[in-house]
Amino acid sequence: MPSRNTAIARLLAVIALGAAAVSVIVVVGSTAGDGGSKADAPRKSAAQKKQAKKNRKTPKVYEVKEGDNLSMIADRTGVSVDEIEELNPDLDPQALTIGQKLKLR
Repeated sequence: MPSRNTAIARLLAVIALGAAAVSVIVVVGSTAGDGGSKADAPRKSAAQKKQAKKNRKTPKVYEVKEGDNLSMIADRTGVSVDEIEELNPDLDPQALTIGQKLKLR
C-alpha cells in the first residue's frame, strides 16, 4: 500500500506545480499591462513630438568651454548655428570667450 500513496502524492505534486505555474503566469500577465489602451490616449502630431523631444534634450543655456567653436556647440546641443546666432544677437562667432553663456532656447 505505501507505493500507492507515494504514486498519489507524486501525482498531486505535479498537479500542484502546474497550478502554481499557471497562477504565476496569470498574475504577471495581469500586472504587466499599462492599465489602459493606446487608443484612449490622445495622439500627438509629428511637430509636437519633435518639439517635446527638442525641449527635453536641449539645455536652456550653454557655457563656452576652452576649444569650443559655434559649430561644435551646435553639434553637441542639437541646436543649429543659425538658431544660436538668432537667440544671441550680440554674439560674435569668431570671438567666443571661456565661460560665456549662450542661450539655446
